[in-house]
Order: sequence, then C-alpha cells, then structure tokens
Amino acid sequence: MRHRTLGTTGIDVTEVGLGTWNIGGGWGDVSDEEGREAVRAALDAGIDFVDTADVYGDGRSERHIAHVLDERDDDVTVATKAGRRLDPHVPEDYDYEHLSQFVDRSRENLDQDTLDLVQLHCPPTETYYQRETFAALDRLRAEGKIDHYGVSVEKVEEALKAIEYPGVETVQIIFNPFRQRPADLFFEEAKRRDVGVIVRVPLASGLLTGNISREDTFPEDDHRNFNREGEAFDRGETFAGLPFERGLDAVDELREHVPEELTMAQTALRWILDFEAVSTVIPGSTSPEHIRQNVAASQAAPLSHQTHGAIRDIYEEYVFDDVHHRW
Repeated sequence: MRHRTLGTTGIDVTEVGLGTWNIGGGWGDVSDEEGREAVRAALDAGIDFVDTADVYGDGRSERHIAHVLDERDDDVTVATKAGRRLDPHVPEDYDYEHLSQFVDRSRENLDQDTLDLVQLHCPPTETYYQRETFAALDRLRAEGKIDHYGVSVEKVEEALKAIEYPGVETVQIIFNPFRQRPADLFFEEAKRRDVGVIVRVPLASGLLTGNISREDTFPEDDHRNFNREGEAFDRGETFAGLPFERGLDAVDELREHVPEELTMAQTALRWILDFEAVSTVIPGSTSPEHIRQNVAASQAAPLSHQTHGAIRDIYEEYVFDDVHHRW
C-alpha cells in the first residue's frame, strides 16, 4: 500500500489506516474476538496506522490493539485520543492534571511507555483558545509520555485555530463526499504548515457504502439509532450530520457515478485520497473482507475530473444546505 508522511511527525503511514471506534462500542454488539480479528485483518492487509481513543468501550479498543500487537512483530503507529473522559466535559479541565491521568491510563491500556500520537478528543471550542492546554501537552511530550500530539475536531474553525499552536502536528477531521468544507481553506493551511491530516468518518457512518436502505434499523446501542439529532454527542459524527433520508437520496444519485471497477465505499475513499493534503484515512470495520476492500482503494487510479464534478454537484444539491455551514 502507498504511504504518506504524517506532517512534521516524519512518520510515514499507510494511506488507508484503521479506525477502531466500532470495536470498542457504540456500533452495536461486537465481541472481543471480532474486535481483535478486525485489527489482525488490518495488519495482514498492510495497514500500519491504527486510530483509537480512551473512551472507545472505556479503553476496550485500546486493549484490543495492545493484545494483537503483543502477538506480532508489526511496526505500527497507534494514535489515541484524550479528554472525553471528563465529566462534565468542560474546557477548563483540559489541563495537565487531567490529561496526564488520561495519558497514563492509555499507556497502560496500550502497553506503551511512550504513546506515538495523542489527540485532544473533540474538546469544546473554547479549549482551542487556552494556551495552558497546549502547554500541558508540551509538558507531557517533554516527560517522554507522548512522542507527538494533535487534535481531533468537529469544526473547520477549530482546526484552523488549533494549527496556530506550533506543537500541533496533526488534525483529525471528518471529510467525505458529504462533508466537503475542509477541502477549502483548512486543507490549504494544513499543507502550508505541513500539518498531518487524518480523515475520520470517511463513509458517513455507512451511508457511503451504499449498503444501507430506508428499511434498515439499528440496535439501541448503535449511535446511528441514538445520536441522529446529536442527543449523545455532536450530530456531525452520525451520518456526517446529514438527515438520514436526505443522505439516502444523495447516495441514490451517487450510484450512477461509481466507476465500474470500484465499490461505492472505494469510490468515497479514493475521492478523499485524491486530495493531496490528506495524510491518511481511517475507515472502521469489523469485516476482514471490507477492510481488504478499503485498503484496495489506495491502489486505485485517481477519480476522473468528471466524477469529481458529479460528486460536487450532488453535494451542492443534496447536502450543502444541511451541512456546509455547520461544520
């Protein structure tokens, strides 16, 4: 698989990584063995960048990754996140005292003395205006507990503010054919500052696989059931913020423009990778076959200008009014 450099970290990572929210929780019932097998399948397919968080299953996802890495001799970069364990989730507690506790817990879960990359986990917007938060991350790096740090954001505005801090080496952001705003000013600034861009929610919670229908229902513990209006966390994390029925209408239009040699999911991933500012994209799956198909998007040819134009037209007709101004 092709590699790209993750900003100023200097780490070369596979263009397609693995997101592990779903093996921790929030996507219905996934057994421990299913979760670990997903990580094994990703490594077998050549993936060497895995993203997780301390709140995915209260550390379950981190522990699954550690379990699999302990079985093998793969050279893998593991990114985790910190901050969402705060209760209440308030900006003033993004400080050294709390972040150091979260980092120590992740070090234990991942069985690593030094974490490869720690990202603030979608903190309140005010956090990005607190110099002391980023000073705390600098201190953790100086102590040898983390090698690099970045942020995971909900909004483009947060990303633009975060990269004003020189220690921020990566930004994780939602970007896909239904969330196109980052491709404007943010990608330009990230490229100018050599900031690594990690793309999450690339398949819009499954909408962009083309395999979800209007008749489908989701388990009670699946965020596609309980968070459609942002009841539990930011609405933009579920179906990329697009109303479900409207998203399905857009998918129906998109079907006509999927290249014959690609699946719809591969088309969405290839579309993302066609943007030079992107360092890696992290789809999640518990299906080894889907993981292998995701990886194959890295080897596909760039999409044609006509396909890119069609995707932009669909975005403007079906998505723009609901999504573009929000995130």
